[in-house]
Amino acid sequence: GVQTCALPICGLSSMAKLKVHPIFLMMLLLWALSGNIAQYFLVLVSLLWHEVGHLVMAKLFGVKVKRITMLPFGARIEFVNGQAISYTSLIWIAAGGPIFTLLAYSVNHYIPSIFREEFIMIQLGLLFINLLPIYPLDGGQIVCNSLLKITPKKKIYERYISTSFYFITIIVVVTLLLLPQSIFLAVLSLLLWSEVIGEWRFRKYRSAFEKVVMNRLT
Repeated sequence: GVQTCALPICGLSSMAKLKVHPIFLMMLLLWALSGNIAQYFLVLVSLLWHEVGHLVMAKLFGVKVKRITMLPFGARIEFVNGQAISYTSLIWIAAGGPIFTLLAYSVNHYIPSIFREEFIMIQLGLLFINLLPIYPLDGGQIVCNSLLKITPKKKIYERYISTSFYFITIIVVVTLLLLPQSIFLAVLSLLLWSEVIGEWRFRKYRSAFEKVVMNRLT
């Protein structure tokens, strides 16, 4: 299960629930126990700032957020059911995180020199991982929703999810073969793998829902 607490997130949602995935908690705990508290703090703040970017975009496009689940690579943001969310809005909401990470990177010269190099590496790492064109990462959502905006067909969504699944499966196999050096990447890829499997199982319900909702937008 996950730990849940109800609280307004930065005033950007009326009352969005914040959930923390247990694997995310475990990884943060291991970071803290390793003695590198500064790195732990920088990673946590960078992830939270990245998610604020998604929430700001959701607010700008009038999209209500129901739940935010913090994950090691970012967060899973769920919207209030029944909203007619255009593909354009979804694209910009997905892009909000990377945009805010770029903003953080652009002000790295204000970070104390002792932490600057690590801060830069964290921002670049977040950008690299989240901009991979693999669903459900930000890059995958941007590409997938861009394709659906051009041709809103169910098959495009399903093919993109299946392609993401094959790519992540390859990454999972490679990272497992490279254990124990690749333990961090292995955990991330396995978590992404489970996310894609969940998305694939839910595809028919999502496609049916979007068909009704998108009809209200046209």
